[in-house]
Amino acid sequence: MKYKSTRGGVSGIGFIDAVLMGLADDGGLLVPESIPQVGEETLRQWRGLSYPELALEVLSLFIGDEIPRPELKALLDASYGTFRDPEVTPLVRLREDLAVLELFHGPTFAFKDVALQFLGQLYAYIARKTGSVIHILGATSGDTGASAIEGVRGKEGIRICVLHPDGKVSRVQELQMTTVNDANVLNLAVDGTFDDCQRIIKELFADVEFKRSYHLRAINSINIARLLAQTVYYFYAALKLTGEGAAAPRFSVPTGNFGDIFAGYLAERMGLAVGKLILATNENNILERFVREGVYRPGEFRSTHSPSMDIQVASNFERFLYYLYEEDAAAVSAFMARLKTDGEIAIPADKRAAVQGIFDAYGVQNQECLDAIRECHASTGYLLDPHTACGVAAAERLAKGELTVALATAHPAKFDESIRLTGIGQTFPPAISGLFDKSRHVTRADGSEEAVKAELLRFF
Repeated sequence: MKYKSTRGGVSGIGFIDAVLMGLADDGGLLVPESIPQVGEETLRQWRGLSYPELALEVLSLFIGDEIPRPELKALLDASYGTFRDPEVTPLVRLREDLAVLELFHGPTFAFKDVALQFLGQLYAYIARKTGSVIHILGATSGDTGASAIEGVRGKEGIRICVLHPDGKVSRVQELQMTTVNDANVLNLAVDGTFDDCQRIIKELFADVEFKRSYHLRAINSINIARLLAQTVYYFYAALKLTGEGAAAPRFSVPTGNFGDIFAGYLAERMGLAVGKLILATNENNILERFVREGVYRPGEFRSTHSPSMDIQVASNFERFLYYLYEEDAAAVSAFMARLKTDGEIAIPADKRAAVQGIFDAYGVQNQECLDAIRECHASTGYLLDPHTACGVAAAERLAKGELTVALATAHPAKFDESIRLTGIGQTFPPAISGLFDKSRHVTRADGSEEAVKAELLRFF
């Protein structure tokens, strides 16, 4: 399998080179040169596989023989051997028409562990095989940072720096990052929002000379390996729920950066039968407006009870545009240039209809989010985190009566500030309660590329 850029300036590179490149050198995002197709017979053979076994089958389609199958199996077994549930991503049925797919059983209690435990193992594998130095750079709205740090902390040949918006992540998210005291970890608390952190990351990766000189590698979902790993749980859930002749489930996906729901779109393009993909967002509802109106326009940032989705600029949106415009790199380049100069993108009515054939969308208001937590707990005893609550609220609004899987993206203990507003108490898992007694290790930086670059030079 080879990879190419959404902007046409990079093509014909292998999987490992695509992982190491992260953001394409022409500023675009990397995608497979062709999407592997999975037929009904293959899906039947996959039904009943364990999660690591299924991951091996799915990811082999994108990796080919670049990583020998026994070595890839070992990487995946190591990645998912850290999860607290033997199913890795278990399904919990709340009603006949609604299930939650629990993606939070990894070491940092967030869905990002599913991909980042694998990416951490993959980077360590590449460093061992090539003897290369790997400097990982990423931005987080809360969960990516802790998951990425956990995946590579203490690993030889790897250093990691994570930017988070100062004061705009939950207390537990912040502690999961900043209580790590490994020498190969740098936490930067940046003035501004996640979008500011993400902008700085993209600027640094767009500086190709700096990127190559300091061996910068990406852990955000601009890295294609992240998305490929996330496609697996869509296959896992759908194959668990459906048999011969069963209706394809809808998926309600809490998302701010478009990566998690793009993984579902990619699984569907591969041949998985999926109902509508419901894009559940919060009051930062740029993606809902795009689905409903065909206009992608960043708006005013709002702090919400679901802070990991407090995002106005969705990194993976460019990948979807590429497929919406039938892999026309010139059209995508023009769109992204227009976004930079005009601050918005608009698509015509026929393209908007195509989008609405794939996605539905709903922006959950703050009070709706809390109401969904309260109502679900009262009726089922199940406690939702506020991001998962957005997914459930969107499913209730758009898919009532149809089999829907809401992606449970985090353990509720990570967002107790929001949970407490509902009047519901909870007991923290020991791994989380123990964080509050640990010392913090964090560096402050202003929201500029220059300030972050200066800290990186000191760290590297």
